[in-house]
Amino acid sequence: MAEVTQRSEELHKRRHAAVARGVTSMVSSYVDHASGGSLHDVDGREWIDFGSGIAVTSVGNAAPRVVAAVREQAKRFTHTCFMVAPYESYVAVCEQLAALTPGTFDKRAALFNSGAEAVENAVKVARHATGRQAVVVFDHAYHGRTNLTMALTAKSMPYKHRFGPFAPEVYRAPMSYPLRDGGLAGAEAAARAIDVIEKQVGAANVAAVLIEPIQGEGGFVVPAPGFLPALAGWAREAGAVFIADEVQTGFCRTGSWFACDDEGVQPDLVTTAKGMAGGLPLAGVVGRAELMDAVHPGGLGGTYGGNPIACAAGLAAIETMRELDLNAAARRIEALFVPRLTALAADDPGIAEVRGRGAMLAIELVKPGSLEPDPLRTAAVARACHTAGLLVLTCGTYGNVLRFLPPLVISDDEMSRGLDILAASLLAQLPG
Repeated sequence: MAEVTQRSEELHKRRHAAVARGVTSMVSSYVDHASGGSLHDVDGREWIDFGSGIAVTSVGNAAPRVVAAVREQAKRFTHTCFMVAPYESYVAVCEQLAALTPGTFDKRAALFNSGAEAVENAVKVARHATGRQAVVVFDHAYHGRTNLTMALTAKSMPYKHRFGPFAPEVYRAPMSYPLRDGGLAGAEAAARAIDVIEKQVGAANVAAVLIEPIQGEGGFVVPAPGFLPALAGWAREAGAVFIADEVQTGFCRTGSWFACDDEGVQPDLVTTAKGMAGGLPLAGVVGRAELMDAVHPGGLGGTYGGNPIACAAGLAAIETMRELDLNAAARRIEALFVPRLTALAADDPGIAEVRGRGAMLAIELVKPGSLEPDPLRTAAVARACHTAGLLVLTCGTYGNVLRFLPPLVISDDEMSRGLDILAASLLAQLPG
């Protein structure tokens, strides 16, 4: 694939004159249209999409049900603010959240615009309901870019650097990271984290334990089995609210409706966004009725939260997930990806681990013979993929993880061609 030319080059010049420098993009080409598992730029080039707009377009770009629902709703009305004049689709989305999230208990939900907004409101609910202030998060965590969620996020650059001071009463515990913690069993890793919490915070002070069931920006870290159930059990005994941040893992991404389903964990609160509405901004907090209803009337909300067009898109996306059985599709993607990635790892001393679940997969790159992260090679491989027509994303505390988040409707042919490009790009950047 050639470098940026013609229309993209013109747009890039306009961008530098109009868009703030702090807003970056992984590639310099500009998208014209997209569908299924591919993007097409303004110069007519195709990109196989292994990113889904960071796990957003799970049902594919311009999914027919979503497009039709958006058009129909836009003709009827575009906004009233649910807090002023309510409408049915907001209620229907909340009903779907209650039905789909883990837990058989009575639930309530509230809608927002982004994952960070959802996380921040979940913390508000937990603090209000418990009367406590401390929030426990984990190493390598990512929860957003607002002031509170920056405090919850672990990584400094680029998310937190020189943006402080941050919100107080946030405490960090060690995560289960099997590759880097000596292979601690889940129960052992949980005991280590709980020991830190009890010593540094005190169980009676903890309002919430907040965790991603599989970490996203932190490196697609999959905790050892038993880690999440042990933490949830401790939170229950301590009277703390267990919050699962399922912003990236939710809505069929890991082969289940939510990643907590894999171990039967029933969080008190769940935060959702990203893949929820086929590309439109919609997020939610859903959980135990007694917690959500503890907040006084008017204490939750926002002007655009649960916008009617976004709600229409969300309902259509969920219908698509059911109709196409996208949980099974995510498992099919895993079945195709993992053998290829494992074979690559067998021949590449710089691949320390293949990990993930469903269509949320990653490889961690290191200096051969060690666990020293190799962010330079990771960036070089990503650039080579981009040049060859494959959009991949990097992540990880150390910047050394390539992550794969294809749309769940991607074709086998698109996956195979993309994996061929990945294999060639890894080989071209092979150490030594």
